[in-house]
Amino acid sequence: MRVTADSTTCVTSSLCVYRVPDVFDQDAEGRVVVLDADPPVALQHEVLRARRGCPTRSIHVELNGVVVEDPASEAPAT
Repeated sequence: MRVTADSTTCVTSSLCVYRVPDVFDQDAEGRVVVLDADPPVALQHEVLRARRGCPTRSIHVELNGVVVEDPASEAPAT
């Protein structure tokens, strides 16, 4: 899993920070910051939940080199 975020589109809802504080934080303006771009498999489900919950789709995830774009492609890796 590879996690990135676009702070320019973030509206500071903080949902990602509440869901996965080990992976996401906020800068001084409240915009998303990725703390761990390669989180452990144990956090994969929560990172995907944070991605789905982002109101501006500012969180981007790749699984095995494939960009996650829809819920059908968000099945956890085995």
